[in-house]
Amino acid sequence: MDRTQDVVIVTGSSGLIGSATAARLAERFAVVGFDRAGPPHPPPSADCVSVDLTSDDSVREGLSHVRDRYGERIASVVHLAAYYDFSGEPSPKYEQVTIRGTERLLRGLQAFAVGQFVFSSTMLVHAPCDPGQRINEAWPLDPRWAYPESKVKTERLIETGRGSIPAVLLRVAGVYDDYCHSLPLSHHIQRIYERALTSHVFPGHISHGQSFLHLDDLVDLLLRLIDARAAVPPILPLLAGEPTTVTYDELQHTLGRLIHGEEWDTREIPKSLAKAGAWVQDTLPGAEDPFIKPWMIDFAGDHYALDITRARTLLHWEPRRSLNETLPRMVDALKADPIQWYREHQLSGPPPTEEPARERKNR
Repeated sequence: MDRTQDVVIVTGSSGLIGSATAARLAERFAVVGFDRAGPPHPPPSADCVSVDLTSDDSVREGLSHVRDRYGERIASVVHLAAYYDFSGEPSPKYEQVTIRGTERLLRGLQAFAVGQFVFSSTMLVHAPCDPGQRINEAWPLDPRWAYPESKVKTERLIETGRGSIPAVLLRVAGVYDDYCHSLPLSHHIQRIYERALTSHVFPGHISHGQSFLHLDDLVDLLLRLIDARAAVPPILPLLAGEPTTVTYDELQHTLGRLIHGEEWDTREIPKSLAKAGAWVQDTLPGAEDPFIKPWMIDFAGDHYALDITRARTLLHWEPRRSLNETLPRMVDALKADPIQWYREHQLSGPPPTEEPARERKNR
């Protein structure tokens, strides 16, 4: 333990983002990781403490550990721990973990000298925009399902319950890395890899798309936020994503060429037809549980293009990577070991054996 280093707490430190964040920050800070005990990615470079955010006693014990080992001064708390799922249904865990867990943590932090509290929110708290428009931090809020709703409620709680602790409301685009590790993207890739019928249809405008952000760029941004903690406003909503939005049509064609060496035809279909198909897949006895649920259809064409002027101006940050440049690495990893790729992304399998394009053309 080096008491000369500034202390950073990372909650959710065993998650994919938390582990990468803790590892990077540990190069310069004394990092304390708060998370439930066990896998998947406990960071070896952090002082890992088992903390359950739904328990007063657990949070109190975790913060007592920090005080005993590091003192009362905390440079930053990077709060990544939250609940989410893709069922679309309300869950009491959003209230218990995301909202009340944050409230419990903030209450305990009032006894410390905290330089900054960074809350990992989502760009989905905002209403979608039209192509040609860009969403900035002043764009209307319109959370459209349970996950972003929980983030909006937590943002409001932070604004009123932070005391004198400066807070960053970091509204992040969809995160991915070189191996993919994005649930929507991995399922998208799977559909095209398996030549599923659903890979040729889309219940929205194929000219629409959503912003993404490489994990390494997100960690770069978090580091800049910590370094600039004394210079940013006391409440800072901040969007983080790639300024170039890949449309659904572009994504389809790119994946078709990378995976199968061919263009990928995509047709827009009515939402009512897509909902009926998703409902059948979701209720058919003996069928695999599909990723696409009927509730997702309403939001399939939502367009999220981000204006990151605030991050550029305040932090001199912008993404150095892009989804388009990273897709070939994702597909290369899939082709190198499909079984492991499916296992890593928890996809139903086994993956099909891909026959060479030249053999298909000669049939």
